[in-house]
Amino acid sequence: MTEINTLADALPREMARVRDEILPVYDSVPHGGFAAAMMRRDLDRAAKAMTAGDVVEMLRAYQALKDYGL
Repeated sequence: MTEINTLADALPREMARVRDEILPVYDSVPHGGFAAAMMRRDLDRAAKAMTAGDVVEMLRAYQALKDYGL
């Protein structure tokens, strides 16, 4: 049976991935501050969108977070 992956499931997972795995790496390098600030902005944006129930903004935030990688 396939698992159904909704935005309500995927966005918090993506937020945790960026916050726990990627952000610490950028915080630890000398010139990572700008990228880390952008990640924090997108994490805040995602949290606000979830709180407001704004699905369109949740989708935008999800895509922005998905684009972050190492």
